[in-house]
Amino acid sequence: MASDVDSAPLVGRAHQVALLRSALLDDVRQGHTAAVFVTGESGVGKTRLLREVGALLRERGALVLTGSCLDIGDASPLHPLLQALRRLDTAAAGARTSSSVRGMLQMFAAETPTDGAGALLERVSRGLHLIAEGRPLVLVLDDLQWVDRTTRQLLLYLLAGLGDLQLSVLAAVRAESLQGAHPLRRVLTELRRLRSVRVVDLAPLDRAGTEQLAAAVVGPALTAEAAELVWQRSGGNPFVAEELARDVRDGRDGLSDTLREIFLARVDALPEHAHQVVHAVAAGVEPVEHWLLARVVRLPEEELIEAVRAAVAHRLLVGADEGYRLRHRLVAEVLAHELLPAERRVLHRRYAEALTSAEAELHQARLAHHWRLAGEPARALPAAMAAAGEAQRLHGYAEAHRHWSVALQLADGADGPRDVDRAVLLEHAAESAHQCGEHARALALLEELGAVGAGPPSCSLRIRRARYLAAAGRSAPAETEYRLVLEDPDCTPGERATAAAYLAELLVQMGRYADAGQRARVALQLCADVAGSTSEVVRASAALGFSEAYLEDPDAGLTVMREALTVAERSGRPDDVACAYLHLAEFLTGPLNVIEEGVVVARRGAERVAELGLGRTYETRLLAIATNGLFRVGQWAEAEKVVAAALRHRPSGADAVELLLARCRLSVGYGDVEAADRDLDAVATVLAGGGARHVLPMLTLRAGLAMWQGRHDVARQAVQRGLTESRSDDVVILAALVWHGLRAEAEAHASRTVAVDRTAVRRLREAMDRIAARSAGASRQVRSVVDNFLALCAAEISRFDGGSDPELWARSALAWDRDNHPYPAAYSRLRQAEALLARRARPATASRLLREAHQIAQNLGAVPLTSEIRDLAARGRVTLAERDPGTDRRSGAAASPADSGGDDLAGLTSREREVLAAVAEGLTNKEIGQRLFISERTIGVHVSHIFDKLQVRTRVQASAIFLRNRPE
Repeated sequence: MASDVDSAPLVGRAHQVALLRSALLDDVRQGHTAAVFVTGESGVGKTRLLREVGALLRERGALVLTGSCLDIGDASPLHPLLQALRRLDTAAAGARTSSSVRGMLQMFAAETPTDGAGALLERVSRGLHLIAEGRPLVLVLDDLQWVDRTTRQLLLYLLAGLGDLQLSVLAAVRAESLQGAHPLRRVLTELRRLRSVRVVDLAPLDRAGTEQLAAAVVGPALTAEAAELVWQRSGGNPFVAEELARDVRDGRDGLSDTLREIFLARVDALPEHAHQVVHAVAAGVEPVEHWLLARVVRLPEEELIEAVRAAVAHRLLVGADEGYRLRHRLVAEVLAHELLPAERRVLHRRYAEALTSAEAELHQARLAHHWRLAGEPARALPAAMAAAGEAQRLHGYAEAHRHWSVALQLADGADGPRDVDRAVLLEHAAESAHQCGEHARALALLEELGAVGAGPPSCSLRIRRARYLAAAGRSAPAETEYRLVLEDPDCTPGERATAAAYLAELLVQMGRYADAGQRARVALQLCADVAGSTSEVVRASAALGFSEAYLEDPDAGLTVMREALTVAERSGRPDDVACAYLHLAEFLTGPLNVIEEGVVVARRGAERVAELGLGRTYETRLLAIATNGLFRVGQWAEAEKVVAAALRHRPSGADAVELLLARCRLSVGYGDVEAADRDLDAVATVLAGGGARHVLPMLTLRAGLAMWQGRHDVARQAVQRGLTESRSDDVVILAALVWHGLRAEAEAHASRTVAVDRTAVRRLREAMDRIAARSAGASRQVRSVVDNFLALCAAEISRFDGGSDPELWARSALAWDRDNHPYPAAYSRLRQAEALLARRARPATASRLLREAHQIAQNLGAVPLTSEIRDLAARGRVTLAERDPGTDRRSGAAASPADSGGDDLAGLTSREREVLAAVAEGLTNKEIGQRLFISERTIGVHVSHIFDKLQVRTRVQASAIFLRNRPE
């Protein structure tokens, strides 16, 4: 199973390569020997590793002889050495070494010496000594499990020592071949005792390595679903992973004949009882406990243990305390087609009967699985329903949905029981689908439920439909459904309270904070008359807190949101806890602009909701918030890791939109046009009926991407569409959109290819005035962020309205520095330098600004911005200092802030200055948190950022800088 294709990279083996190189060359003294035997299952990459290490040793000056053993026993003695010598003779034709090689080949061609095998071994050792010519000699042997007796004796002889010959042996052995009394097994056991001999077991790749290898075969288009499939089916075996990846690349859905035949051959090589055991485990639900396997296979205990031992030794089974597993799930796929249907039903019936009769607690999911495949739907249905209820209690919503779906199939089958309430099954299946992120499936099941006469009341059905629509990203129809419930006189007070609370939450998500506050107050009034409305109180309180904090009093609103989180944790309902965390993290990273603390809350909330089974829905949205926060403070590399981890959940609907937008921001910043385009197209597809919360950021990103592409008309159209469709109270989102619109006009003017659209500029100026007026009544923190964007807008206008004003750009850079947003700060410096150079004023200042902007852009990995800075520097004849080549392009490290003017604290945010002042007083993180009313963990984040910016390692050093720079 060794792959002959070297197009894929050697993945996940850097440690082994370094280990083998050191053991075979660096640690071997003159006149000594060393050996490394690499063992592992077929296809794990032993041959490729030997080839890689051999090439590396040649580069280091070693003479490497490479040969392979043949699966023909002792019929070809010393074949691997002869093969290695012939290869060396061909490669060294005409060199002095070649005559020594030919001499050895002639010796082998002659008859066996009369003085026995010992004389032959002695002659071989002398010949190798001549060939080496004082160089280190490495003998590389593949497939050593087939080694002939003479070569085996030669290895033992060579490893016993050859005087002043520096010899190393590197050999690969298939672990599953060393069974029973295999002679090499005894040799390896003896050799392990020698200090100069190492036996390295080459393990399969981990998940990351498998995905990297698959991506190298398929290309960057490898989807998360395909990566998951390759990992699950291959078990990390490189050869299998490459074959599966090629199937994905070539569009083949089934299992390739190559893999099928390979695994069938391995199974067929097993003893009879081991063959039976592997078939049984393949039909079971892993891990299969020993007692359960015994009842299914029905072998005497000693014979069963011997059969299992053989299957484990052949690397088909893995044994552990909890039971037996197949090493590769592909074995189950292969064997599924090898049994007759009647044979499969017998195995599943045995499993079901054994589980039913067991004294231990039943595992309902396994029981339902086996009764169903045994052809007993009436016995499988109760088990499936019990398994679904068990999964829901444990917050396993994906598993619950799978079990409810199975229950529906069983109930609808021709042989299914007729006394089951189908409406109940549909209701449970729809809700579990919603909880696990299958929003389209939830809506389809809900439609089916509405068609059932015995379904729930219409108001309850409307509320469910609205929830599912909102989760699917269809905000407008969801809002309509909630309003219909509130206007329906037949709905109960409890239903109206629920609709009002969910509508308030939806309006927050749509950026309509004033409406959200009104609906939240109505919901809380309704909840006062409804017992047991804790969930509604949590959602309404979180929405009200967000609305108040954004529009009126941030401190009061933040208090309400924190109290909502406390109430949610006390209630223990997963949805309530997730909702409270979501609003709190979103407000901290957004309007309140306490980004570091917001990121901490978002990640902590993501961990919490993952424990509650909401990984595919709320966890992904919280991680999207964390990604956006990390992007804004310039930690792009960390943001990449977070968004990649979240995408493994394969979210859908609004959850997917949040994550795709977050990833798209990174792609636009990096200049990855294709990736950004794909994400924006995906978002546009999902956003049927979406609200301003998603549409405006999507259009803003579309405009930003179009500008880097030089498509200023496309950018203009995106912004104008956003101004037309906007119904959001979120002046921050609107301000970002308007900046992109004015920037598009400025870029068009600078390019001299597209005329400035004065009508569009007039609309943008009017939008600026509206934003300024509306933000005047918002909280101080919101006004601060809006003012930063308005500063950018004013500076952009100057680019096409009388000449770019360097003072306006300087104010913008200072504002963004103050809030620790490196990307817009670097962009502002670029424009300030451009304006100065155009006016031929202060060239030294312009040069400094370009260097600072260049450093920030390089540290971020912002390729388009870096390119524009370099173009301007070239035109202005400014020399830019290149970054340390050892630094990663996407390190995410924030550059030093702009010119500090002698103030070492200039790069700190206002919150960081407060923290540093408390540090200088000698307060602990806990004491600082109590003083500033934020968590101890967040204080730790602030302190770390302070240390990075001040380039210090201790609190004493940081305090000294503060005391030196504090105002008198």
